[in-house]
Amino acid sequence: MKKAYVVGTADTKGPELQFVRDLLGDAGVSTVLVNVGTKGGEQYADIPAAEVAACHPDGPAAVFVNDRGRAVIEMSRALTEFVTARDDLGGIIGLGGSGGSGIVAPAMQALPIGVPKVLVSTLASGDVSAYVGASDVNMFHPVTDVSGLNRVSRRLLGNAAHALAGMMRFKVPQVEDDKPALVLSMFGVTTPAVQAMTTRLTDDFDCLVFHATGSGGRCMEQIIDQGGVTGVLDITTTEVCDLLVGGFLSAGEDRLGAMARMKLPFVGSCGALDMVNYWGPETVPAEFKGRKFYHHNAQVTLMRTTAEECARIGAWIGRKLNACEGPVRFLLPLRGVSALDIEGGDFHDPEADAALFQALRDTVCQTDLRRLVELDLHINDDAFASAAVTHFKEIYTTGGT
Repeated sequence: MKKAYVVGTADTKGPELQFVRDLLGDAGVSTVLVNVGTKGGEQYADIPAAEVAACHPDGPAAVFVNDRGRAVIEMSRALTEFVTARDDLGGIIGLGGSGGSGIVAPAMQALPIGVPKVLVSTLASGDVSAYVGASDVNMFHPVTDVSGLNRVSRRLLGNAAHALAGMMRFKVPQVEDDKPALVLSMFGVTTPAVQAMTTRLTDDFDCLVFHATGSGGRCMEQIIDQGGVTGVLDITTTEVCDLLVGGFLSAGEDRLGAMARMKLPFVGSCGALDMVNYWGPETVPAEFKGRKFYHHNAQVTLMRTTAEECARIGAWIGRKLNACEGPVRFLLPLRGVSALDIEGGDFHDPEADAALFQALRDTVCQTDLRRLVELDLHINDDAFASAAVTHFKEIYTTGGT
């Protein structure tokens, strides 16, 4: 039977870890309590810290150092090696403040998507992107510090323990995965396009749609790198805008990298390359004062990309496409790239779009396998979705030749 791994620094959080372990046991889940503290606490642990540290690529001496910051980093490396080698791990729960969360979160991220992961962290009410990454870590905010058992902590630690028990004990109904998997990227302003594509594809493919919010792009690329995906319709490449202009939803420099590495049939487009994403208006850098904005809601502010920025974005994407050795079709929707970039729309800017398209023409080295396809359509036109599906099926069945 798979076990729940209860992980934390037992030298400072032993009773709390023991409390969670006991609740899991009472719920019928077998447990292993793993100590990742460097100052004792072994009386609580099934796996002592030394056993975890021994998994470090450079040996335990790299972990047990007289520098707390370095010890946290190196113990995290050791824990990652430890948990990924276990064949009885069915779920994992970690407790911690900044140090404990920093140790446990990378190890959780290294486990396959679908393995239940719960992280009770005092940092859970802030920006949790570093702790969740491109994984499915579930973060619980403990309200009080993870320091002692009291009327608040017992309830919230109990909720977290029972959440993990539920994930492990109750199985998701299995569906026969007999269709090949496709990944697609979508944003609110390209939703009509992507929904029309999935409608046309769902009879033959298992369509995995990712929200292009930075983490969504990283998750999509990770899924591609893990294998099992047979094709890509990356219609919404907006995260590149945030990378190059300084928005809040960048997916990083490796965006489009997995497509090149895996050489999959790839249809892409310019979805939402007309916008950079910020949070509230107060988060927009002062240097952009006077630019064209659209207030999506109270939490999200969109900024229209300029012709100069669009040229940089197009050239960056073009270089990424040149690295792809598999069959590529990159579609240029000449009448607009988002729901806002349409005649009469808030972001309609033919000059900026023209700069984007010209940069792609100038940069992409077109071959029989790698082609730009210009369409006198808006990205959300039904005919654009039809064309994207047609091009994908063509390269999927012929290999692009």
